[in-house]
Amino acid sequence: MTSEAFRILRAAGRTPAPWKNGAGVTREIAVSPGGDGGGFDWRVSLADVTEDGPFSAFPGVDRTLTVVEGAGMDLMVDGEHHIVDEPYWPHGFPGDVATDGRLLAGPVLNLNVMYRRDRARAEVAVVRGTVRLTAPEGGAVLAVALEDGAVVDGTDTVLGRYDAVSLHGRASCALRTHGYAALITLSGPGPA
Repeated sequence: MTSEAFRILRAAGRTPAPWKNGAGVTREIAVSPGGDGGGFDWRVSLADVTEDGPFSAFPGVDRTLTVVEGAGMDLMVDGEHHIVDEPYWPHGFPGDVATDGRLLAGPVLNLNVMYRRDRARAEVAVVRGTVRLTAPEGGAVLAVALEDGAVVDGTDTVLGRYDAVSLHGRASCALRTHGYAALITLSGPGPA
């Protein structure tokens, strides 16, 4: 594999950035195309939610939210309640409808996958054990270690909690997890 097709994205290197609505922070894991994050086709991040309130609207964007820390949230999505309280359970919803979040019992950390529905698609699964990662043609695959101890087979690379591996350009590898990892398969261009 070439270094451009296979990248390790360490959690320690992520800078917190304010949300679009200013009510919290996110730590971007990967985005395509690269840049300021405003014109993305897709974006994967970790979001700290410390208070109740509305979600930022993203026209033309679909979202998948996975609670990775905390008790969860009651989401009101376009007038419908969605209790998101199962850890590591991906929950999809449109990012361009009115959405309000209420914390069930204190702060949460969410894995947030957003993609422009006219330019990209995303599939999110939470896995455990050994999984083969293969980037789809013209797309990317990311694996985010949700717990310590994932190892990229054939290398000495160990992923700590919230570290990620990104593959594109038809690259592939095996990932052995000792806990859970989020597997995100994205169509469209790979990360810049």
